[in-house]
Amino acid sequence: MALTEQAVLDALKSVTDPNTGRDFVSGRQVRSLKLEGGHVSFELELGYPARSQHEALRAQLIAAARGVPGVQNVSVNITSRVISHAVQRGVQLLPGVKNIVAVASGKGGVGKSTTAVNLALALAAEGASVGVLDADIYGPSQPMMLGVEGRPESADGKTMEPLYGHGVQVMSIGFMIEPDNAMIWRGPMATQALEQLLRQTNWKDLDYLIVDMPPGTGDIALTLSQRVPLTGAVIVTTPQDIALLDAKKGLKMFEKVGVPILGVVENMAVHVCSNCGHVEHIFGADGGKKMAAQYGVDYLGALPLALSIREQADSGRPTLVAEPDGEIAGLYRSVARKVAVKIAEKAKDYSSRFPTISISKNT
Repeated sequence: MALTEQAVLDALKSVTDPNTGRDFVSGRQVRSLKLEGGHVSFELELGYPARSQHEALRAQLIAAARGVPGVQNVSVNITSRVISHAVQRGVQLLPGVKNIVAVASGKGGVGKSTTAVNLALALAAEGASVGVLDADIYGPSQPMMLGVEGRPESADGKTMEPLYGHGVQVMSIGFMIEPDNAMIWRGPMATQALEQLLRQTNWKDLDYLIVDMPPGTGDIALTLSQRVPLTGAVIVTTPQDIALLDAKKGLKMFEKVGVPILGVVENMAVHVCSNCGHVEHIFGADGGKKMAAQYGVDYLGALPLALSIREQADSGRPTLVAEPDGEIAGLYRSVARKVAVKIAEKAKDYSSRFPTISISKNT
């Protein structure tokens, strides 16, 4: 019986994507399938970064193909291709940025900035090109968390070059002021400054720009959610009822301006005593999970209340850098993959396919 492409494809259908539960053949992710004698080669193209899963996926695909009679050896090349996805109506995409993700909370003190920086680093560790915009004008923290100092360079006096921290592009008002200076600005001034940071930075071919949003649902947060081309938003909360109350307001704000909610992250979900190992839900249990269920959005995962997370962020070496193979880094990677998969499933952006139509008045 002759070896056929269909026989190989039928065998590959037995391998499902652990992140979506669907097989790769039906999803048209198997590309460039070639049969040369008993040798089979093909590419697997993922719509999201998942470098840490490549080896396991490759082994499963090779085993499936080898089960076909006549196949002697198999070679598989796995790649990721992140594309631009739809944003709010009437808002144009940002040059050099494929997808912008807002990381937000209804209130301060829930670990939003720490979650944002580790999410960015996790996406980068999985193979994506990532940037971080520190949108908290009054309390910028990303320069410290990423261990970045200095001022942005400008070759033309109009645009700025992003700085780099652990392989991630970053921009923050914190690079332009002294660390102990307070930003005594009214809302419109802060909003204008933020838009300049976003649009006048020469972002370099980013798959994802993570925006560390200011806390609350005030002027800056609302303006950002209306004017910035957001692919989606991640809501960070603790299980505490008072935090959930404000997180729900943040979620509703994004919904009202047409920004999809990518999911909820439950931070400080559980505390494990470093001395005795006692587990305690200091801020309550499963509040974020219940909130996600209530609003019909994805529950992206829970992160512990751990001393190491705080110490690492304060030292400029967040968890994904300080302990990349640790258990907590694994949790951040899981959250990052879920966010990336959720984005990959969204509608594509087709704005670049249409010409700009101008109407002139005949005289």
